[in-house]
Amino acid sequence: MQCAGLLSTSAFEECGVSRRSVLNEVSGARLISGLGGELLFDARTTKACVVDRTLLDREMAERAADAGAEFLPKTSVSGVRGSSLLTRGVRGREEIPFRLVIAADGARSSVARMLGLRRPEIYLGGVQAEVPHSMDPRYVELHPNASPDFFGWVIPISATRARIGLCAREHAKDLLDRFIAPYGRSCIHLVSGVIPLGVMPRTYGHRTLFVGDAAGFPKPTSGGGVYTGVRSAKHAAGVAAACCARGEFDDESLRDYERRWKEDFGRELDTGLRVLRMRQKMTPGEIDRLCRALNDPDLIETIVEHGDMDRPGTLIRKLALKPALIRGMGILFTSSVRQILSG
Repeated sequence: MQCAGLLSTSAFEECGVSRRSVLNEVSGARLISGLGGELLFDARTTKACVVDRTLLDREMAERAADAGAEFLPKTSVSGVRGSSLLTRGVRGREEIPFRLVIAADGARSSVARMLGLRRPEIYLGGVQAEVPHSMDPRYVELHPNASPDFFGWVIPISATRARIGLCAREHAKDLLDRFIAPYGRSCIHLVSGVIPLGVMPRTYGHRTLFVGDAAGFPKPTSGGGVYTGVRSAKHAAGVAAACCARGEFDDESLRDYERRWKEDFGRELDTGLRVLRMRQKMTPGEIDRLCRALNDPDLIETIVEHGDMDRPGTLIRKLALKPALIRGMGILFTSSVRQILSG
């Protein structure tokens, strides 16, 4: 399990599973700069679910198996030879012929490396600990100054337990040790992983479609990859079915996959990457100033009304036009945001 386990309601619905894996429901968030700036927004309705990813993934796997998928546990792809995958695992070495491969092999995608394709441009290391901690289970905490590259989070599993983590380009564990110190020394569970940001230049080719983390689809604004992962998988399945029906697997036939996902969420990923680059240039003081500027009734109402974990572009555009944000951050800041959004 390499996941913060916080899924928007839309992302959870995309998974098509029961609610067995849901541990908690969240309606809002606290933004805490660490330098005095804070704000709380509460939609007063469920906006996200805190899930047990192990249970969620198992249920999705069971549904896939019921639909006819064949699983080869403890088996990995070791090479590609023509139109065959070379594998090794508990059944020894095998050669499996294919018509089309859908590469869903994560941030380090071995299939992409074997095919010599360029990878996503940014990789963040993520570290998260599960700890005993009393907090209001309705609210996630976001700590933008916990990491110079991204942010830290405190996600309530219940009123007495939380997942505390952050992402960074370098020294993520050292940053987490400092961030988590006020919460005590007890750690129930510690996980780490890699988040690729910035989509690979081409997500198809050589009879292969790349989906999810393998393609670089995690959202640059949050690091979440479930929503875009499942959405991209559905687009890949549609294209794969059409290609199999026609018996055509050339690059021109696969190109439709890239068109589909770009029309779906491509603009959001582009906007998110520009916002991330802007955030990484901000000083802790500027982030504190932003937190204070956002703590305005009109801005909070806008956040509650238009906030969307999976598609934040609309909210960012509306905030950039608000007089309260211009007063708090200055015309140069809001002009920069508008330029980012205009692409």
